[in-house]
Amino acid sequence: MQPKQYHVTDTELLVLQVLWERGRATTREVCDEIYPEGSTSQYYTVQKLLERLESRNCVARNRSQRVHVFSATVDRETLIQERLRGLSDSLCGGSVIPMLTGLIQMRRWTTAEQKELKELLDEVSEKKPKKK
Repeated sequence: MQPKQYHVTDTELLVLQVLWERGRATTREVCDEIYPEGSTSQYYTVQKLLERLESRNCVARNRSQRVHVFSATVDRETLIQERLRGLSDSLCGGSVIPMLTGLIQMRRWTTAEQKELKELLDEVSEKKPKKK
């Protein structure tokens, strides 16, 4: 079965990042976070972004109070995996090795990060079925 895909624009991603950090927020709270000196038009822009995200099941709206509260229904890790899968497909013909190589070589890794990466690779290799 294909994993569910969430097509999120960069601006919608800003809204999701606020919701991931806060857990839940009103339209005004999201707007104030993204546009600290926000205008009325920016408030309505955020409102529209939340509506679009809601229509694609990326956020949920609690309508039990006069002021509606939004929360993310897609987590950061799921969205990261989807975007990386898309990059892998479009840039590398579906192969992740060139993309991983580029990520690994783009900067120096701390000893702690190297250890974490090794642990992750060990964990992934343990989950693979053994070949007979």
